[in-house]
Amino acid sequence: MEYKHTSVLFSKTMEYLQIKADGIYVDGTLGGGGHAGGICERLNQKGILIGIDRDQDALKAAKCTLENYRCQKYFFQSNYENIKEVLEKLDISQIQGAVLDLGVSSFQLDNPARGFSYMQDGVLDMRMNEKDQITAYQVVNHYEQETLVEIIRNYGEERWASRIAEFIVREREKKPIETTFQLVELIKAAIPAKARREGPHPAKRTFQAIRIEVNDELGQLTRAIDYFIDVLASQGRLCIITFHSLEDRIVKETFRRRTNPCTCPREFPKCVCGKKSDVKKVSGKPILPEEQEVADNPRARSAKLRVIEKR
Repeated sequence: MEYKHTSVLFSKTMEYLQIKADGIYVDGTLGGGGHAGGICERLNQKGILIGIDRDQDALKAAKCTLENYRCQKYFFQSNYENIKEVLEKLDISQIQGAVLDLGVSSFQLDNPARGFSYMQDGVLDMRMNEKDQITAYQVVNHYEQETLVEIIRNYGEERWASRIAEFIVREREKKPIETTFQLVELIKAAIPAKARREGPHPAKRTFQAIRIEVNDELGQLTRAIDYFIDVLASQGRLCIITFHSLEDRIVKETFRRRTNPCTCPREFPKCVCGKKSDVKKVSGKPILPEEQEVADNPRARSAKLRVIEKR
């Protein structure tokens, strides 16, 4: 399949990164190279683009997309939370900016062989890095029922989590659940008919939850934000694009903690802990896509961009 992915909030991200032509920038979720291409366009021969992605197909596509740009380029198949190790390999201590686009690429969603989509039949996989050990098949067929309930409820915000987990366990006792459509039919059977007629596709939340578990998406994000802020140079900026409330909450709370690190009790008249902020928020509220972008790319509807700057 051709690697296709429309970068969300592209213009706003380029604007808020404030790219310096000879700077060092990281795209931690390289994908097909959309945001990275915008960065490369603004860099000169001394500028450096570092692209990180867990998916080797994404890296191959991005290398082709970006090969004609004049800046220096380095690519790593890795998790973006390993940013410090990546920079150590390049003997780089600080960067001028970074972008994390946390959306699942169209290529992954639309490729049945990857098992991400509830709209196409395929094996239950959902690994962003196909070398990882845990797959959706293992989660669905081997996790305890109570654990499945917690994952579907917490990561998918699915009100019918208990029933869905019950139906999954009951079915897998008869035979393994091997494909996406098998799982979709179980989810549909577990959710009452009236509830299925309301809101998004009935399997959307459960598939999101399992994907997050398989790839440790929230844990990775929680750890990575601090690591990226740590390696920003003065006035360097970190742009993070989220697509659901769980991700956005983590970004919002981490930015809040880094901008206000004081641990003194609220009743104290002044700070005595001595902790000072080394960053500032660039925008108070998240930056949202404009109506035209949503019309052109419906997957942009839930996107939010938050930006923080190193002092």
